[in-house]
Amino acid sequence: MALARGAATSCCREIDSSVPHTWEFSAFSQNGEDGIIDYLSRKIKKPNRYFVEIGSSKGMENNTSWLGIARKYSGLWIEGNHADSDWAAKIISPLSLGIECICLKVSPSNVNKIKEKTLFLDPDVFSLDIDGIDYYVMKAIIESGFRPKICVVEYNSVFGPEMRLTINYNDDFDYTTAHSTRLYFGVSINAWREFFALHGYRFVGVDSNGVNAFFINSSEFEREFVDRIRGLEYQENFYHARKFKAPWKKQYERIAHMGFAEVE
Repeated sequence: MALARGAATSCCREIDSSVPHTWEFSAFSQNGEDGIIDYLSRKIKKPNRYFVEIGSSKGMENNTSWLGIARKYSGLWIEGNHADSDWAAKIISPLSLGIECICLKVSPSNVNKIKEKTLFLDPDVFSLDIDGIDYYVMKAIIESGFRPKICVVEYNSVFGPEMRLTINYNDDFDYTTAHSTRLYFGVSINAWREFFALHGYRFVGVDSNGVNAFFINSSEFEREFVDRIRGLEYQENFYHARKFKAPWKKQYERIAHMGFAEVE
């Protein structure tokens, strides 16, 4: 069904090479991530056709199943939930012989385990979505020597377009119990922009449902293509807006008393 959805939604696009939200389609991804990743990965000058995804779930709904199954990429799926990881290994991974699944709750202290398992430190695509200490994990990943060509990271639109915030570090963080609203998690978009700019990455934009942000190592792409990109700089999370019937500022007020760290 996911492959059929991808085929149906991808052919409905009117693509503008400079406008990332026109690249969107969804097969396995929750929003339009499949389309943005698919389009960007085809623009890499020297691809290795490899991905790493942290927070891959069962493989039925993530950011790299399209690459692994539809485009026959190889890659590494990392999932902290044993049942989900086991299900993906038994049911989804066999659809693409190049996907390896491991069960690991990733933290800054164990990223070397990922280095031991991965085939490339410069995968075409690196996706991170763990609904929690994402900033601290990504920082450890980059500082450990990873240099992905495309980075896909979830951001928390509740923090708005300007604040440079992430949650306080907690190795046992669980967003489902951290606050009753489940709004206390992750990283603001501006914090991600500051972080990736510091490490030489170019901001591409966010998806039109306000969930994921995309960054590229511009040296891996033709300069003319990179210079023309004009992506969405911020978008409120559609699902949060629908659930709480309030804009991000009102949502943030509910968790403003919680602990935060400013990214500089």
